[in-house]
Amino acid sequence: MKRITFILFISLTIIFLLAGICFSQKADLVLKNGKIITIYKERPRVEAVAIKGEKIIAVGYNSEIEKFIDPATTKVIDLEGKMACPGFNDAHIHFISGGFSLISLDLRNIASLKKIQQLVKERVDKAKPGEWITGRGWDHSLFPGGKWPTREILDEVSPNNPVMLTRVDGHSCWVNSKALEVSGITKDTPDPHAGKIDKDPVTGEPTGILRESAQGLLKMPRMYTRENTMNAIKLALEHARKLGVTSIQHLNGGFGYFDELRKKGELTFRVSVNMAWTDNPARLREYKKLKEKYHDHWIRFGYLKGFMDGSLGSGTAALFWPYNDDPTTTGLPTMTQADVIERVCLLDKEGFQIGIHAIGTRGNNMILNAYEEAIKRNGRRDSRHRSEHSQHLIPSDVDRFYKLGVIASMQPTHCITDKRFAEQRLGKERCRYSYAWRSLLNAGVHVAFGTDWPVEPVNPMEGLYAAVTRKDRKGEPGNGWFPEEKLTMMEAIELYTLGSAYATFEENIKGSIEPGKLADIVVLSKDLMTIPEDQIMKTEVVYTIVGGKIVYEKKD
Repeated sequence: MKRITFILFISLTIIFLLAGICFSQKADLVLKNGKIITIYKERPRVEAVAIKGEKIIAVGYNSEIEKFIDPATTKVIDLEGKMACPGFNDAHIHFISGGFSLISLDLRNIASLKKIQQLVKERVDKAKPGEWITGRGWDHSLFPGGKWPTREILDEVSPNNPVMLTRVDGHSCWVNSKALEVSGITKDTPDPHAGKIDKDPVTGEPTGILRESAQGLLKMPRMYTRENTMNAIKLALEHARKLGVTSIQHLNGGFGYFDELRKKGELTFRVSVNMAWTDNPARLREYKKLKEKYHDHWIRFGYLKGFMDGSLGSGTAALFWPYNDDPTTTGLPTMTQADVIERVCLLDKEGFQIGIHAIGTRGNNMILNAYEEAIKRNGRRDSRHRSEHSQHLIPSDVDRFYKLGVIASMQPTHCITDKRFAEQRLGKERCRYSYAWRSLLNAGVHVAFGTDWPVEPVNPMEGLYAAVTRKDRKGEPGNGWFPEEKLTMMEAIELYTLGSAYATFEENIKGSIEPGKLADIVVLSKDLMTIPEDQIMKTEVVYTIVGGKIVYEKKD
């Protein structure tokens, strides 16, 4: 009995000592007088947050946080009623390509072919002879009649400079005759595996549209030099921190660049770097070394990325039934079912997390089949394999996501972009389970939100708007496209924060504003929980805080 009493005494003493240390510590940074959405179930809304070093030490009412303020050392930010929430975590982003997109022609949302000609001509006038002109973002569904453009349109303004303009989804490109010529692409060039060279049905000559892997036939000069790439990343970093992005899940590679920026103190977000999947044993050994080297909360090795199909916009997403507007095709799967099963089972056995690009109903079904087979062969583990995009599903596959533990990595702005042509491609009935966020959540599926930048803008406000309205960016009347799949604002924020953190096994260290977690927080100019929907995309970031440090502050 004396021994038990002594142990109890010691235990209570330790508890009181720890409590004393906790209550005596002072914060480096305090946010107060705010409307703070924590995504922390015990205290979902608070007024103030105390931060010490990189981590949050307390949340609560202003009065509760006062004791953590040392007037001499604590920086205090009065939010004056502004809303704050966890920093946004982009679960699917081509960050380096996004940086380069800030330099090349931006053709997003342009409906006029003459406007595109004008922009190309302006760039040609400044270019050297033979220099490639590049751009991205065009969408043929916006052009007159929704027709695919041709090389002749670009030839009019650039007869001597090769031009390559990537479609908004990145799965097709539009080139001029000079680009075809210097690349040796003619009417006799066969389609590559999982790709297509569009050709005139009468003459057989290339029209100027290259789909999927056919884009790789272009013989372009090397743009991704070390200097150009670092400059693009720095531009993209500046862009991201102004938009409240505190974590990204980047495709693909670039560990050295991010590590160099971290060592210089210039990395202003946390990054999970994903790599292209392979079955090459030597390459897999290299990946395992990278996993060992990069596994902290700043830079970490992510998943291995594969492709199952193309995109709806390019007509290459793999479907069970033919496209309504082109009954000759059901899309372009990149692998057979047997091949994708073997690849997935191998990588799963090696302990890698896997994320596979899957847009169409058949594409998603095929990767779910592969993940299911991996469980049968290798046993179930907390693998958190992913479907990257998960855009179009058959009803029975919604529950399979949950049963197999597969994460639906989705980009809400794809919905409001693609809905312009989705019913034309699929028919209305087949669109019922397109971008089915609500159905997936109701089934218990883990969903992670991102943007797919530069396919879509990196601004999280556009994604939040899409998730809660399912309306076009102009704010069309009505309840939105298949409104039964809409989310609440609280749910949408959670999928952009804690949902994305779960996708990288980091839900215990970030994704919510709660004691012990990393202090990654964004302060906004408007209260997203109360403003009209037409104000969501007008909301700006006032502060971006990463690891307790202010990395962006909006100047008046």
